[in-house]
Amino acid sequence: MFKTILVPTDGSEYAGRAEDVAISMANKYDARIVGVYVIDEKLIYPYDVLEDEGKAILKKLSEKAKKEDVVVDEILVFGDPRKDIPTITRRMNADVVVIGTHGKKGLEKLILGSVAESILKSVEAPVLLVK
Repeated sequence: MFKTILVPTDGSEYAGRAEDVAISMANKYDARIVGVYVIDEKLIYPYDVLEDEGKAILKKLSEKAKKEDVVVDEILVFGDPRKDIPTITRRMNADVVVIGTHGKKGLEKLILGSVAESILKSVEAPVLLVK
């Protein structure tokens, strides 16, 4: 049913929950996971710091998955998660995207936007939102 499961991650508690669901699915369906960390081009931190953070987050995902005998392909890109995740989903032929949602509401959502909501609207593959 699922051969490739794409998991965008940012290292947050919510992303961790999505990672756990994706690992469970991958284990059940003998699928591989594509872990994606997008260094947001809008952030003003030094690139090296953001790159190191992204690599550490992807490594943690890979180590967690390895305990369940699940293989993770890691993708680290610099750009806009709202634009790049749909592109990566298509290029990797992902069967499903599993993404955590922070559950922002009201003014916070209006100001910060929702990457998960944007992805839900823009990818062609099914999307599983994890709270």
